[in-house]
Amino acid sequence: MNLFYLYLRLIRHFMPESLARFLLKRRWIIKPGLESNDPAAAVEQYVNVLAKNGLMLEGKRILVFGYGGRFAVGVDLLRCGAAHVVLCDHFVLLDEERNRELLPAYESYLKLEGDRVQPRSEYITLLHGDIREESIQKQISQVDVILSTSVFEHLDDVPGITTALAKLTAPGGIHLHFVDLRDHFFKYPFEMLKFSESVWRSFLNPTSNLNRYRLNDYKRVFESNFVKVEFTVLERLMVEYHKSKDKIRPEFKTGEDDVDAVTLIYVVAREPK
Repeated sequence: MNLFYLYLRLIRHFMPESLARFLLKRRWIIKPGLESNDPAAAVEQYVNVLAKNGLMLEGKRILVFGYGGRFAVGVDLLRCGAAHVVLCDHFVLLDEERNRELLPAYESYLKLEGDRVQPRSEYITLLHGDIREESIQKQISQVDVILSTSVFEHLDDVPGITTALAKLTAPGGIHLHFVDLRDHFFKYPFEMLKFSESVWRSFLNPTSNLNRYRLNDYKRVFESNFVKVEFTVLERLMVEYHKSKDKIRPEFKTGEDDVDAVTLIYVVAREPK
């Protein structure tokens, strides 16, 4: 038993959410995802994959799902030609300090109101709340592109949220989601798969939630919501998987090691059902 891992996970599980968000915002101990840490790299990643799928951003309405309170990804997408960007997050946790740093370079898209940076509504819409709620969905019209990075692994209702996002997709629209299947104590990428659901939920799951979905789980959800779905494996850790394999619970195994060892993917989905 990895006592060091258990100690860290217990701390993270019982840490007050307010403290976790405080540390995340300041990048202390808890590190943010790519869109917050390096928004330019996140946008470049989106642009490159979408281009491979024959889609340019010019004139498109784009929804960034789980933007993390920082406007940088939104303004970079606009700079790349997007017509309008919806920045969506369940929580309101604006990164005032880093949003202020975007001025004056992006004053075409942002403005200063008092001491706070606000998006210009003709270019950026902020959508805060549960995307599954009808009242939230009614706040925006359908979008052409829906993007996310390292968000889906944190969702507590992957099927319901995926269905809600599919409903917001305009005809001919496309989804691109990068998903990290690793335990987010990255030194132990498969450690979380060794525990029962009850133990994980009661004692070890971080307040940010790791749903422990595997590749086949995501395939099932997306294929039930979209006609055309393509998964690309970005990383599989065979050596690390074989070290943990014997202790991984059977519900997380398909019997195909090259599938079960997958740790990083992206999914491109079209034509909502």
